[in-house]
Amino acid sequence: MSMFPGRFAGRTAVITGGASGLGLLASKRIIEEGGRVSLWDLNVSAPEASQKLPPGAHAVQVDVSNHGNVAAAARQSKDALGKIDILINCAGITGATAPVQDYAVESWLQVMNVNLNGTFYCCREVVPLMIAGGYGRIVNIASVAGKEGNPKASAYSASKAGVIGLTKSLGKELATSGILVNCVTPATFESPILDQLPQSQIDYMRSRIPMGRLGGAAECAALVCWLASEECSFSTAATFDISGGRTTY
Repeated sequence: MSMFPGRFAGRTAVITGGASGLGLLASKRIIEEGGRVSLWDLNVSAPEASQKLPPGAHAVQVDVSNHGNVAAAARQSKDALGKIDILINCAGITGATAPVQDYAVESWLQVMNVNLNGTFYCCREVVPLMIAGGYGRIVNIASVAGKEGNPKASAYSASKAGVIGLTKSLGKELATSGILVNCVTPATFESPILDQLPQSQIDYMRSRIPMGRLGGAAECAALVCWLASEECSFSTAATFDISGGRTTY
């Protein structure tokens, strides 16, 4: 049961990557706390995903790396929810685990298209709807890798550094509009995205965390939901670490 009943009463949220992991947990919290959600995910129609969606959630199958898909999804969610108050950009992929000289160009472009371009497309299409309503909260999921870089994960690290830069730029642009834009920079946490990585890479990332464990998706969702709420009122263009002590700046 939520500790904050009614926190999102009257609010609506679009959550990308909403069919699993952090996006799904955040959607459940928002619904429990009185809000309505529209989940955007490439796999939202798959039986194993659709069975996990919270009751009452609106769902759209979206490839966030495709601008046309995103623009159409924004219209669908606006029509279904009446407005969009919150955007949480969780959709992401890790890409290949390889040194730069061996990194396939196709894999590099795919990571950039999903992680960075996808975040840009979603912000680009949703921000005008928020401006029209005079209110908004945008939470972008970056990574500690975007600050420090992980070896053999150059595309992922660079894409998440780009998300941090986009967040800071957009947050400053919208600072007087009632729309706040922040990002979260987690260290590795338990998530389906880990299925894309070899165990050696997961072990390396765990070894960098002073607390000696991976984070929990629920721990990250708690921070995301605060940033998505009206309680967050004087933070914008900022990064919020949740790293078990790994982050150094």
